[in-house]
Amino acid sequence: MASIASCFCLKPSVVLRPPSFPSRFQAPVFSRNSWKFHNSRVFVPVVRAGLDVASGIRPGGIVETDKLPSNVRKRAMDAVDACGGRVTIGDVASKGGLKLNEAQKALQALAADTNGFLEVSDEGDVLYVFPKDYRSKLAAKSFRIKLEPFVEKAKSAAEYLVRVSFGTALIASIVLVYTTIIALLSSRSDEDNRGRRGGRSYDSGFTFYLNPADLFWYWDPYYYRRRRIQKEDDGMNFIESVFSFVFGDGDPNQGIEDERWKLIGQYISSNGGVVTAEELAPYLDLETADNNLVDESYILPVLLRFEGQPEVDEEGNILYRFPSLQRTASSQRSGRKEYVGKRWTDWVGGVEKFFKEKKWQFSKTSNSERAMVIGLGGLNLFGVIILGTMLKNVAVTPSGFITFVSDIFPLLQIYAGSFFAIPLTRWFLIRNKNAKIEKRNLARELRARALELPDLSLRRKLLSARDMAQRTVIGQDRIVYSTDRDLFEQDYDTQDWDQRFREIEKSD
Repeated sequence: MASIASCFCLKPSVVLRPPSFPSRFQAPVFSRNSWKFHNSRVFVPVVRAGLDVASGIRPGGIVETDKLPSNVRKRAMDAVDACGGRVTIGDVASKGGLKLNEAQKALQALAADTNGFLEVSDEGDVLYVFPKDYRSKLAAKSFRIKLEPFVEKAKSAAEYLVRVSFGTALIASIVLVYTTIIALLSSRSDEDNRGRRGGRSYDSGFTFYLNPADLFWYWDPYYYRRRRIQKEDDGMNFIESVFSFVFGDGDPNQGIEDERWKLIGQYISSNGGVVTAEELAPYLDLETADNNLVDESYILPVLLRFEGQPEVDEEGNILYRFPSLQRTASSQRSGRKEYVGKRWTDWVGGVEKFFKEKKWQFSKTSNSERAMVIGLGGLNLFGVIILGTMLKNVAVTPSGFITFVSDIFPLLQIYAGSFFAIPLTRWFLIRNKNAKIEKRNLARELRARALELPDLSLRRKLLSARDMAQRTVIGQDRIVYSTDRDLFEQDYDTQDWDQRFREIEKSD
């Protein structure tokens, strides 16, 4: 079997020669307008330079997939799985939301590392075919993929350590502040009064707010497993609630850009590769919901990502065609070029009507948890203010502990002040972000509603796009060459070749 151990680059160069059986074959690449044949009827196509071998690739050398960004690799592999292991570049680009060149590089690397192979159709389309166990083959070959789960666990542990440390710092600050206050007050009275006041101050400061046994829960190595169980009631332990109140819970739209491009790619593909700008507007960022805008420059990022091109129909409407997304290896149909009418989306379905961003939350803590955190933060701030006044008026020689607290007192002040300054700043920023998100969501929703009840001009434009749309499903009956087998093993019917040559020349 001629396995793939290199990157593949299409070149429309086919030359017919008398059959000779070299020891190593390359996959022929058939261009629709480059067929040449002689009078003899026994010639078979042999590629002169059909595939380029990148200089950096060597069979048995480095793992090509390791050169890919992990996000691109994962999305490409998910798209391959969704398509059943037999894909075109357009399939992976649309289902994974990838740029066409990203999808091509990902497929080339995956094929090189997992013993995948190429199939070439009678129109020159290249399909990538992967074995069912390609994931296990890749995992066995790539040290980076083996290491990724451990890196992810280390990142999660580090993130949790930061969350725990900030909440623990609040407890430590309260302990230091009020212990120092007690020590300073005790130095001014006799030993009996110092003992009574010290006990009352310490008890009133801690036992009311914190269960010491809870500290073992915060540092539980099985925290994440138990946290998943707790998610049913959306509860949050004390240490988490401290960090959540001060710094929030992260970007709710993290990774949503990938989802946006997946929606756009799937919508274009499901509508036969020809769409209007109004159809893509519900998935893009628009500042206004006005459907009468002449400027369609907002569609440029889509054209660049999926290599689309504008076309003008008979009525002068501008439509956008994406040729790579019109050709698929899907086995849903018989493998012939299908006409796509206005009922196309009725039986395809599965695409969201518009893209919706999530609003930022100030904190996921409950009201009771937030009240507890604010109470402890206020207690700490009050203690820092009192302690600062007392340290200025120390009349006795301070002990070692008081000296230590005095040295780190600026840090305690910064912590106590930032405990409320950071959330207050975040609150204003979140209000501004949410206002913009709401505006964009409303504009996209209104654009989507306009498509459900289009006016006459928009309806005619949409119907024109559906009429121009087409989808070519490349089945096994259209495959003329496969790198899975050597060339001399593949049965080429000479009469069939001549007939195809004549048909293509006549169409020119």
